[in-house]
Amino acid sequence: MGKILIKNAKVVNENRIFESDILLEDGIILKIDNQISDDLAKVIDVSGKYVLPGVIDDQVHFREPGLTHKGNIASESRAAVAGGITTYMEQPNTNPQTTTIKALEEKFALAKNTSFANYSFLFGGTNDNLEELKRLDKNACSGVKLFLGSSTGNMLVDNEEVIEKIFRNTEMVISAHCEDETTIKNNLAAYKEQYGDDIPVKYHPLIRSAEACYLSSSRAIALAEKTGARFHVFHLSTGIETKLFRNDIPLEEKKITAEVCLHHLWFSEEDYESKGNFIKWNPAVKTAADRQQLWEALLDDRIDVVATDHAPHTLEEKNNVYTSAPSGGPLVQHALPAMLENYHSGKISLEKIVEKMCHNPSKLFQIEKRGFIREGYFADLVVVDLQEAWTVSKANIAYKCGWSPFEGNTFKSKITHTFVNGHLAYENGRFSEERNAKRLTFNR
Repeated sequence: MGKILIKNAKVVNENRIFESDILLEDGIILKIDNQISDDLAKVIDVSGKYVLPGVIDDQVHFREPGLTHKGNIASESRAAVAGGITTYMEQPNTNPQTTTIKALEEKFALAKNTSFANYSFLFGGTNDNLEELKRLDKNACSGVKLFLGSSTGNMLVDNEEVIEKIFRNTEMVISAHCEDETTIKNNLAAYKEQYGDDIPVKYHPLIRSAEACYLSSSRAIALAEKTGARFHVFHLSTGIETKLFRNDIPLEEKKITAEVCLHHLWFSEEDYESKGNFIKWNPAVKTAADRQQLWEALLDDRIDVVATDHAPHTLEEKNNVYTSAPSGGPLVQHALPAMLENYHSGKISLEKIVEKMCHNPSKLFQIEKRGFIREGYFADLVVVDLQEAWTVSKANIAYKCGWSPFEGNTFKSKITHTFVNGHLAYENGRFSEERNAKRLTFNR
């Protein structure tokens, strides 16, 4: 692969911003120092720009196998690289579902041949695959995923005895989608009685209510505390749930952790009128007060990670009536630029963005040699120009589904270069067709 010398970088790493050069060789960060010179290296001068560790997204749905009309590993990982995401963890609700070791390894084989970004997968827990889960090596993949809400059809895990056995029988991080099925069903029935299938989408956060979220997450956390399981709650969407988490110990010592997704930090119920089903997610985007409390918990470290829950659907699917329109939307290309808008508005520092999107996912899942700009680590790097505005449009959207909830939005910051294991995978709107992605390894 040869050497690459990144000159005049403003490096954002481990709660510092400092000027430095970075020398890459054979996919690794070889040296971080001022005034590096190497006659054999290709020089990339990034004067005035910031270099961040590659973003690690702990929750994406890339739709392969079985749902590839919405997206696939190649298309969505390519979009991720354009968004500065160099590593992702993909979810098990594909077709077939990733609920056997065989299906898991088949996904790894797919990604090995097609992914543009580093990859791992979550293994799906079900009501009846505990024995398979017990056979899974703790370093085989990112962790275990449980769906404790109705968003995912027959992957719903609702047998409490089974859930407790899963909590007691894995050393891996158990991540969960927490919404109470009974509460949602009762709410939906009431709205269907009034509106039929064409329920106004503004009622989505009342159907998939804050109460449904809190009931499920609080119950699951109590079980994790009882069993000593390592438990991670995906996509918090309510203020009340933030009270379930602590910030008085370092992340490395936490047994119970939390994630918030970009859309719950950006949108509120006020946006349903203009965005409609395009911001229909599970859990639902809720009130501006919920959004504010999520920000407070993120900034005071009760929430540990910012992710995307990238989940593309076609325009045709999204344009259906409420009960037929699927929940989810594409985000990997635009999550980092959106977070950088919050830096520009003074809401969050660059160092904190890097902590929540790069360092903490690495720590939480115990990923080997990624998530930091350190000598000897894999050279996953993102170069950002904080002064180059651009507007999201159909012409520059990389998702297979061809749309974004940010369409028409102008961002102040632009990702100019993305390196994946030292390979320049993306540069100023152009993609390299070479792939240099790797399967994640773990230190557990």
